[in-house]
Amino acid sequence: MIFYNRSTNNMEPINRTEVSEFFLLKLTDDPTLQPLLFSLFLFIYLVTILGNLLIILAVSSDSQLHTPMYFFLCNLSFTDIWISTTTIPKMLVNVQTQTQSITYKGCLAQLYFVLVFAALENFLLAIMAYDRYVAVCHPLRYMVIMNPQLCALLSLVSLFLSCVIALLHCLMVLRLSFCTDLEIPLFFCDLAQIVNIACSDTLINNIVINVAASLFGGVCVCGIIVSYTQIVFSVLKIPSAGGKYKAFSTCGSHLTVVSLFYGSGFGGYFSSAFSDSPRMTAVASMMYMVVPQMVNPFIYSLRNRDMKAALRKLVERKISLL
Repeated sequence: MIFYNRSTNNMEPINRTEVSEFFLLKLTDDPTLQPLLFSLFLFIYLVTILGNLLIILAVSSDSQLHTPMYFFLCNLSFTDIWISTTTIPKMLVNVQTQTQSITYKGCLAQLYFVLVFAALENFLLAIMAYDRYVAVCHPLRYMVIMNPQLCALLSLVSLFLSCVIALLHCLMVLRLSFCTDLEIPLFFCDLAQIVNIACSDTLINNIVINVAASLFGGVCVCGIIVSYTQIVFSVLKIPSAGGKYKAFSTCGSHLTVVSLFYGSGFGGYFSSAFSDSPRMTAVASMMYMVVPQMVNPFIYSLRNRDMKAALRKLVERKISLL
């Protein structure tokens, strides 16, 4: 790994040990706002952890929820916990210590786990769309098609592919050279921003990023669209309005989560691509790295009757033990 000094005309190499850290975006320069921001993001983090843990505990403790749909929901909640854990605690430390530095190794580690769990959430949402397709379009064969072996295999394959994708991108980052300008205009280490501040040629990195996003992200998005297209056609064939509503209601929570995840993700991408304001880019990044993970448990618990009943039983059981 070689770093270069932009202050000289001949781009003299700088020893890696002299430049061993990146600098993340400072949320505010106002000291009076720092305690408020710290409290706000600590609250968001605790709500995210508690909400997703409640989903996992409710599904685990209620035998009626031991179905493929709730199995994947538990995987999604687990993923949301880890996405928040890889980003928010470091931001809280930086706000508290009033320093924005992150070590080179720490940045790579954070980048790896962000990519793993973001990719895993992408795969899980596609699998959950397929699950809803089978439930609505082939209800009599649902438990046969979505058997435990297939559910476990889909989860393991998704995790394996996510780890491979993240490892590939991190290895591609290792080949880059950096100058003394090491400021990342986000509150976490983002792949696109790291590539943007590199001094060396990033053509191969950009090709790999675009190919991976198109291949894996595009396939998942197309799978979701195809699944819901088939669902709509099947539901329209149901003669009764009550039957149509019941069929659509099983998909409402998932559709909301999908819209929030991809909507905030595309919003963050276009904001960073077409906006020159670091603050706008940072706000957009928070929208897709913080908000969906906090809101998802509320979407599934408030819109799902079985989940609300399981949560009520869980709370009553814990209260009775006190």
